Amino acid sequence: MKKIILALLMLLPACVGTMAQGGDTKVREAELQKLAIAIVATKQLYVDSVDGKKLVEDAIRGMIEKLDPHSSYSTPKEVKAFNEPLQGNFEGVGVQFNMLEDTLLVVQTINDGPSEKVGILAGDRFVSVNDTAIAGVQMSKEEIMRRLRGPKGTKVKIGVKRNGIKDIVYFTVVRDKIPLNTIDAFYMIRPTVGYIKVSSFGATTHSEFLNALKSLKESGMKDLIIDLEDNGGGYLQAAAEVLNELLPENDLLVYTEGRAVRRQEFRARGNGRFLDGRVVVLVNEYSASAAEIVSGAIQDQDRGTIVGRRTFGKGLVQRPIDLPDGSMIRLTVAHYYTPSGRCIQKPYEKGKIKDYAMDLINRYKHGEFTNADSIHFADSLKYETLKKHRTIYGGGGVMPDFFVPLDTTKYTKFHRELSAKSIVLNANLRYAEKHRKELIKTYGKDANGADGKGGIEAFIREYEIPQSMIDEIYAEGKKQKVEPKDETEREQTTKALKMQLKALVARDIWTMTEFYKIMNEDSDIVKCALKQLGEM
Repeated sequence: MKKIILALLMLLPACVGTMAQGGDTKVREAELQKLAIAIVATKQLYVDSVDGKKLVEDAIRGMIEKLDPHSSYSTPKEVKAFNEPLQGNFEGVGVQFNMLEDTLLVVQTINDGPSEKVGILAGDRFVSVNDTAIAGVQMSKEEIMRRLRGPKGTKVKIGVKRNGIKDIVYFTVVRDKIPLNTIDAFYMIRPTVGYIKVSSFGATTHSEFLNALKSLKESGMKDLIIDLEDNGGGYLQAAAEVLNELLPENDLLVYTEGRAVRRQEFRARGNGRFLDGRVVVLVNEYSASAAEIVSGAIQDQDRGTIVGRRTFGKGLVQRPIDLPDGSMIRLTVAHYYTPSGRCIQKPYEKGKIKDYAMDLINRYKHGEFTNADSIHFADSLKYETLKKHRTIYGGGGVMPDFFVPLDTTKYTKFHRELSAKSIVLNANLRYAEKHRKELIKTYGKDANGADGKGGIEAFIREYEIPQSMIDEIYAEGKKQKVEPKDETEREQTTKALKMQLKALVARDIWTMTEFYKIMNEDSDIVKCALKQLGEM
């Protein structure tokens, strides 16, 4: 073992020399030697056999966990899963699906994607992949996805069960690049008000945002609502590009600065496509990182109004460090600051990740989600907006200009339990599958009514969820011992369920845009935004 350690140590100076180029980040040779000896000694001398690869990974995780809550280590598999939504595409067959019991049910095919090209339809059930059964065998969703995905240009044989056809139909699909959109919906929510729902900030967000702006402006948009609720963030650059479309030339958008990282500023170039109309940004406690960059800049520069609840409070910048085996360390190297100088990272103690994870629960228990008066900021965290000199605060998230309390009565405990057990989703999938042809015949395949039918407007106006569907959900709930505490809770649940199910059916027949067209009319945050624009 001594020879192994000596051989390893001979390699260390070169490694140290490479890492020492950062000046203050220099790692002493003795520290590397200590780590190398510990790993080699454990692998060679420990009483039981150990996995060397796992030993190294555990050592890295142990170091990272003692830092801030957002530095992390990821395996090659985790890196791929993490990057796909941000990169904006993956290679596969091009279907949106849900698992109905133990069967993959196609909800939508990607427009002009591989599956649509060969004739696979919404409502089809995938029962086999390359002659291997995937239905009725309790195969995990992750394993099914692994079998369907693969390099562009490769072929996969899919067995499909289709309503009205007795035998299984087989399709050979040529895999291709499949886009992953980061904008879930955009539409005219009022005659002169556009609405854009941004779910995350990835490589394609800016181009998607430009497409949405162009379409909405052509439809008569004068004012804009940007919905960043539940947006967990993404690329800082993507957030800056979106802000560039909204702010005038040379306005500061965001800047970053760290111990070993110089201050870097992002400023508007003056070529934005929406510089004049009013802007309202919607946020909640799950809006984080890049979403806070956008909302913070809009607020600091007095460009628009922020509506909702205090955001998550993530103001740390991670740099990806690729490792030779495809794994990655995401290391926090800087803080980001809004234009007024606010660092909106909420407080944390190094190494106490569990306490950090409990923050939202503690905020809920403290009453912050339901009462703005329960939120207190120290005077030392007081800042001013840059143009109108309004008072704003740093120290943990972006506090909206107009607070909208969380309505804890809208969704009952009974409703939440039905949803948690997938009873609501499964009932919706079965209903949409059974009635898809009938609904398309009545309202049309084109949500805008371009095919001569009434489209989504007629659907919203005329369609009602049948009571039989509600009864089916409650019956299944009873089987699984999920029941309302009294008749009042049942009635309240029924009202909210009908709204939710109607939106889900619209999504399955058309797209997520139609889902939001229905759900937004019942959203208190959206209503508040419309009120600020004089549309309520």
